[in-house]
Parts: sequence; C-alpha cells; structure tokens
Amino acid sequence: MIVEHAEFSIAEADAEKFESAFAQARELLAQTEGFQWAHMHRGIERPGSYLLLVGWDSVEAHMVNFRESDRFPQWRALIGPYFAETPKVEHYREV
Repeated sequence: MIVEHAEFSIAEADAEKFESAFAQARELLAQTEGFQWAHMHRGIERPGSYLLLVGWDSVEAHMVNFRESDRFPQWRALIGPYFAETPKVEHYREV
C-alpha cells in the first residue's frame, strides 16, 4: 500500500464550500479500483490549509486508475474552483 499526501490551500471564505464539495468528490475516489481509504484534515494553525491522505494499493492505482479516468476531471470540477494555489501531491510507502 502507498499513501497519497496532498496539500490544498483554500481561502478561508471558501472553506465550507470546499468541505461540502470534497464530500461529493470523495465518492469519486471510492469508486476507483485500488482505492482503500481517504481522510481530509483541516489545519489548526493555518485554517486555510488542508491535508488529504489517501490509501491506494499502488502508485498506479492513483496515477492511472484514478488520474487517467473520467472521474478525475469530475473531481477537479468539484473541488478545483476553491484552490488558492496548485495542490502539492506526493506518494509515500511504509518503511
């Protein structure tokens, strides 16, 4: 298993709309082969900062099964309008 680590910067005025949109967008992740779980966290010291952690079977499950599917543009259409800057996305493996 790998963990996708994505950081989002969201204007505080858009936080409630972003969180609502993510609830819908999460369902698109869950429909993807190789998806295991997803957790979104909001920053305490920086309330406009969000951390998304997603468990995938492999990097390919994320980058091919999700990113190259028709679900990814739908995902971006739901949450993308609230991005204050381009998200930072990395993958991690357990050691």
